[in-house]
Amino acid sequence: MRDMSVIIEGGQPQRGQGGGQGAPAVPLDAQAVRDAYRRWAGVYDTVFGFISAPGRMRAVAAINALPAERVLEVGVGTGLALPHYTPAKRVTGIDLSPEMLEVARRRAQDGMPATIEALLEMDAEAMTFPDASFDAAVAMFVASVVPNPRRMMAEMRRVVRPGGTIMLVNHFLAPKPGIRRGLERIVAPFSRALGWHPDFAMDTVLSPAQMAAATLQTCNPLGLFTLVTVPRDVV
Repeated sequence: MRDMSVIIEGGQPQRGQGGGQGAPAVPLDAQAVRDAYRRWAGVYDTVFGFISAPGRMRAVAAINALPAERVLEVGVGTGLALPHYTPAKRVTGIDLSPEMLEVARRRAQDGMPATIEALLEMDAEAMTFPDASFDAAVAMFVASVVPNPRRMMAEMRRVVRPGGTIMLVNHFLAPKPGIRRGLERIVAPFSRALGWHPDFAMDTVLSPAQMAAATLQTCNPLGLFTLVTVPRDVV
């Protein structure tokens, strides 16, 4: 395992979402995200680990099934996914929260099947990796947190090689009006304390072409989360 010392990278993200009909009315900014996860870092695994586990495990299983060797995990958080990558994977994780990364580093020090190449403090919208650095990239429960999801997606495309794969796991706004969508809208103002928005539509992060090419798999509990797989070469 290489040195896990923190590296601070990236510029300041702009406020606002990157398009789409379901963009939250009150966009998050980088400082709001840092503040939220500073509060939650110590208890995140206990409070959110269980509900997010099915989506996380489905995403890691999908990554493990790919021939991809070099994997980027965007928004690695406390590193809950790290123990589940196979030994063939070489994983780099990035996150905006130093507190969450500290938990991930402690987890990585306990030993992993995969090679954890680096855990870095970095802005998902302004990565400092060279083009085509990875075979695949995955963002779990991150798309609705970053200030500009389309910019994050563009950065993921840039750092993944041609022919590679991009995966997202997230909760997306219910596609049709109804009780679920109404509840999502009601709780949206309270979600800022958690650093995420439940009123987040898929077209906020994916272009029309990516929406058409995406493979979708619902994840438990109750189909609350969706695993989205997009070929890197679709713009």
